[in-house]
Parts: sequence; structure tokens; C-alpha cells
Amino acid sequence: MAKPPIEPRRWAPPRSPGRRGAWRENAALAGLELLPIPGAGPEDVAILPDGDLVTGLLDGRICRLTPDGRRIEIVADTGGRPLGIEVRDDGRLVVCDAARGLLLVDPTSGAVDVLADRYEGRPFRFTNNAALHPDGSILFSDSSQRFGIEHFKADVVEHSATGRLLRWRDGEVEVVADGLAFANGVALTDGGAAVWVAETAAYRISRVWLAGPRAGQREVVVDNLPAFPDNLSTGPDGTVWVALPSTRVGILDALLPRPPVLRKVVWALPDGLQPQEKRLTFVAGFSADGALTHNLQGPGDRFHYVTGVRVHDGMLYLGSLVETAVARIPLPG
Repeated sequence: MAKPPIEPRRWAPPRSPGRRGAWRENAALAGLELLPIPGAGPEDVAILPDGDLVTGLLDGRICRLTPDGRRIEIVADTGGRPLGIEVRDDGRLVVCDAARGLLLVDPTSGAVDVLADRYEGRPFRFTNNAALHPDGSILFSDSSQRFGIEHFKADVVEHSATGRLLRWRDGEVEVVADGLAFANGVALTDGGAAVWVAETAAYRISRVWLAGPRAGQREVVVDNLPAFPDNLSTGPDGTVWVALPSTRVGILDALLPRPPVLRKVVWALPDGLQPQEKRLTFVAGFSADGALTHNLQGPGDRFHYVTGVRVHDGMLYLGSLVETAVARIPLPG
């Protein structure tokens, strides 16, 4: 597939903290148990009311498996590329499909309905992750208005910041925040009064207040991460979990503030000649005020490129954009 042209925007990233200090390297995730699945790319993982796991695969199928991985079944097919998955109280799934938009999937019947696939007549390019609000609305990200998932790296390299945080409510869609640098993971905090959204291309997480005296205000709540943030989820104790598929790329950080033509040259290179991500397993947890509470890493030799993270019943479950398994481990203390 031919690469699309990019129009890079200059941006001066903060100096990476690296994997030092609070982000020091560790082996907390070295003992992951792998639960093989019948396909590739379980980008996110969610928990059904009975405790079973559910994840989406590269070919569009939705896979259900028991927490130990011994029973596996295909429950639906979106016909697109399912990414973020959330579970409603009635057991139906809200699925962010990169190609088809915001979907409602019934894992019992296999029915797939489109909740939203466009805003003001323009189709979504890259529906990515969601969070279910207690009022019945859905907060979800549209990562880029320029590129689809097949060229997601183009958006990161271009840094044009066309991502959006959207809200679906009773069949209508509104923009909650725009101008986001690759809008990605979404999670609610403060009882639904605030929503976090990962800005993958800016190495940060922003917070938008939805209610209370600060309603409508937007701020950076976690800044200068040592890695690219992906999906978010809120744990039972209020911890916001962040999947970190890859550490930052030094060459990209060096190029971002320089003349845009340099990134055009790099983007035109064959993929094999471009900087590659480091294999590792990496997730983090934050309190609702943005303080780092968990820095969990692993060598990445057996499972890497973590894009989804979920805590349930004392276990940490991980998804990956590229692997052929879901991983789990007792939540490290």
C-alpha cells in the first residue's frame, strides 16, 4: 500500500525522562501468562459480567474466552478492525472499530449495530477507544482526521493534531475536545465528572472536566511520558491504567522541532529503514490527580507492544496490537 503524503508541523517535545527515576526499568511483568487466541492483534481486552474476557482481532472477529483461556469462542464479526471495547451493564459491547465507527455488539446473538460513524456528515477516520458514562452517554476518540489505522504512524510523524474526543448521547454526536495529538485512550475519573484522553503523539494525557465548577475546562494531567500512551482504563480502586506500547523514539524527538522537510524524507524511507520500536512490556497506573502509582515493565521477549490494559479481580490483563495472545498476571503489589 502506497504511503500517503504528510504535511509535518513543528513541535518541540520536552526532554524524555527515559526509564530512570520514577520510570526506572524493572521486571514486574516478567512472569506474564499467555492466553493464546485464534488470531492476531487483540488490541484491547474487556471483562464481561460473568468474568469472561472479550477482545477484538485484526480480521474483525470478536473473541470471548474464560479468564484462564481454556474456553474460546468467536461471538461476532464487525467486518472492520475492532480496537477499544467497553462492556455495558446489559452485557452488550461498545466497540470502537477503526474502520466502521462506534458500534454496539451483542455477544449472545452476534448482532452488530452502528451507533455513529460520522460527525456533521464527515465519516470518522480512526475510531479508537471509549469510556461509558453513568448517564448513558459514550465518550470516544477519533484519533486522526487525516489518516486511518493502516497509516497511524503518519499521524505521529506529521504531528498535525487533528484528533478529537467525541461524545455520543441518544443518537447524537458532539465534540468534547479537538486539536488532540493522536487522540487515543479514554477513561473517566471523579465519578464521571472528568474524562482523560491520551495524546499519543504528544506523550501526554489530557483531562476535560464534564461537570462541576470547571466544566468545559481542559488541562494536561500527565505530561512528558517516557513512552507513547495508548488505551486507558479505570480500575476498581480509581487507578487510571495506561498501556505503553513503545518507548519514545529519539530520532523522532530530534526531528519534531526541525524543518518539516526532514520528516518527509524519513517518512518516504522503506519501513525497514525507519526507526523501530523497542520490544518491551510496559504499563503505568495513575491516581485521579495524575500522580504515578504503578510503573510495571517487562523484557518484551514473550509479549510486547501493549495497547490495552484492564484490572479485574486482582489480575492485570493486557492486549496487544500485534500479538496472538492476551496476557495476564496477578496485579503486582
